[in-house]
Amino acid sequence: MGYLSIPDPVSDETARSYEIDRARVGYVPNYAKAFAGRPDVYAAWRGLNGAIKANMPPRTYELATLAAASRLRSSYCALAHGQILADDLIGAPAVEAIMRDSSGAQVPPLDREIMALADRVAGGAAEISETDLQPLRDLGLTDAEIFDVILAASARCFFSSVLEASGTEPDAEYASLDPALREALTVGRPIAEG
Repeated sequence: MGYLSIPDPVSDETARSYEIDRARVGYVPNYAKAFAGRPDVYAAWRGLNGAIKANMPPRTYELATLAAASRLRSSYCALAHGQILADDLIGAPAVEAIMRDSSGAQVPPLDREIMALADRVAGGAAEISETDLQPLRDLGLTDAEIFDVILAASARCFFSSVLEASGTEPDAEYASLDPALREALTVGRPIAEG
């Protein structure tokens, strides 16, 4: 699963956390196991991420998250959020087009600018200037909505970095994705073997 050992047995708090994830996705994801020794941090992450998502349209959150994960070469997060976009929001062909060229003509302007800002946050936030925010303002986003994009991308930097640094592999279940979508979203570490 990763480079670090998982406590055995896990704490009661971790066991409860596992049950929440198992009820939500049908299995205990590798990312949950990565946090097994720090259930308090995992709970804090869930709270932070939930607060960020609560203020954003799902499409905006998923696009920003996918862009940041892609920039960080986090296959796990790209697969997870790309699958949500493909299954629930924009369809697999649109996700594949984004992954081929997020600045391309096939990508709607607002989606393109959301992803561009999230990519900049993940690639070098200190280099962002107010000029980088103007395209989103021009497309009608408020400063609060732009801040939400920044929050989503910044939070993804934390989570993706933890998974990548600990060697946490994307769940084997992602191998069942359509091959073209799976290939487009595997931007770094390969999917775990079943």
